Amino acid sequence: MNRKLALILGIVFITMAFLSACGNNGVDQPAETQSAEQNNGTETMDTTGNDVDQTELNMMIGETAVKVEWEDNESVSALKELVKDGPLVIQMSMYDDFEQVGSLGKSLPRDDAQTTTKAGDIVLYSGNQIVVFYGPNSWAYTRLGHVTDKTAQEMTELLGNGNVTITIYAE
Repeated sequence: MNRKLALILGIVFITMAFLSACGNNGVDQPAETQSAEQNNGTETMDTTGNDVDQTELNMMIGETAVKVEWEDNESVSALKELVKDGPLVIQMSMYDDFEQVGSLGKSLPRDDAQTTTKAGDIVLYSGNQIVVFYGPNSWAYTRLGHVTDKTAQEMTELLGNGNVTITIYAE
């Protein structure tokens, strides 16, 4: 009798294990469905299921990587969306003796406010141009971020000697 009971319990245990492995625990759901459920639908998703709001943006000025503290706003979210498929390379042009300006080739959402900039500030101008400052200016801009690992002198050295290229990319 003990042998029959052990055999029955063994079969029941194996069957339960098999059935629980076959159950729908979210593994076979599309990635975007899983992410939306896990985040209660509060995060922005791209079509591949990647969380765009969690994308880390990086920037290079010429060949120099710079550390940027990006703003948490709709403009930066749209910028993240622009770089999700590859780097955004922007030809910048010097303007006066305090900034470099370049076209994004597309308009981003904007929330302009009167701002006095300083070296290292990155802003959106007219919704479709990115500006990186190496000196102060006062105008209505949408803030995008600030270079945190360069001094004002280092920003002048990077930006103040002719037109540059900046590259914004995601990791």
